[in-house]
Amino acid sequence: MTELLIAPDALQSHCSMILQHHGLPVEDADVVSTSLVDANLRGVDSHGVSRMPIYIERLRRGLVTPNPKIRIISGRGASLLVDGDNGMGAVVTTKALEMAQERLGQYGSVSVGIKNSSHYGSGAYYAEQAAARGAASFLYSNAPSTMAPWGGVDPYLGTNPYTFGVPAGKHAPIILDMATSVVARGKIILAADAGKEIPEGWGIDSEGRPTTNARAALDGSVLPFGGPKGYGIALMIDIMAGVLTGAGFGPRIGDLYRDFEKPQNVGTFLQLTDVSTFLPMEDFRARIECMIDEIKSARRAAGVEEIFLPGEIERRKAEQRRERGIPLPEETVDNLNSLGISGPDSVLTGSAIN
Repeated sequence: MTELLIAPDALQSHCSMILQHHGLPVEDADVVSTSLVDANLRGVDSHGVSRMPIYIERLRRGLVTPNPKIRIISGRGASLLVDGDNGMGAVVTTKALEMAQERLGQYGSVSVGIKNSSHYGSGAYYAEQAAARGAASFLYSNAPSTMAPWGGVDPYLGTNPYTFGVPAGKHAPIILDMATSVVARGKIILAADAGKEIPEGWGIDSEGRPTTNARAALDGSVLPFGGPKGYGIALMIDIMAGVLTGAGFGPRIGDLYRDFEKPQNVGTFLQLTDVSTFLPMEDFRARIECMIDEIKSARRAAGVEEIFLPGEIERRKAEQRRERGIPLPEETVDNLNSLGISGPDSVLTGSAIN
């Protein structure tokens, strides 16, 4: 399959122009496009610009508010409930993060629940922003039903991702960003689109049988990581992000790709903690740097060249792709070029690779 190497800045600008063409203000279009390109830079292509066609389709159908009135509807002190007005998930989550940050100096730790949102992409994008401001972050989001309860057949829970992030002094922030399924469903979608099989253990078919057929897994259920442990974590995330906030939960969340009758009503729960609330920043930096140095210098198992911290591999990938370009399937580039903009930057081009 032919791929094209695309300059990150050109890709972000192109996607922003498409979003503006479909009604988003410039600032919001930049937030969404930057978050998507950030996922591609980190090598998380399942959450990158390949999502643009479905984002635009939902905008066209009026299922997403292009210029939402995001507001606090209840809460007290350091706890807020935010209504996202069915806005783009990246826009709503970024605004909620700013609301939390504004209160962090006063309270030290802030919790924000969000309802009436939509798919927000990769959680690492938000955790990186929090870490840059000296805050540890916890971010939970629910998702459409694609995962059966442990021992069940029919999907009820989503892949329900969670993200933890902390600043790390002289080192890059530690960012753990993962789905509660064995693999993000987007990777199964990419495999299905490419006509490839998936590894055993990723999913079951509609009758509950293990399958390596990507299409069959999409019609059936993805599997939780760690068996019942992943199922339990996915359930608790849905409770915090969906039940607690008043957002959709379980099958009440609109499927991004198949439900065109109503907005998604995705729920999110995030917490920010100013690390200086617990330790002077200099002390925290010294301690976290000590921990990282000890882990990186730990005795390695046979055949292991380096021990990595969460987010470290993705960060190195991002450095490479910023320099060399982001590889995109030619089909993805064609899709982006068909999304309805005109002008000197209306056609996205790049160098071909095989």
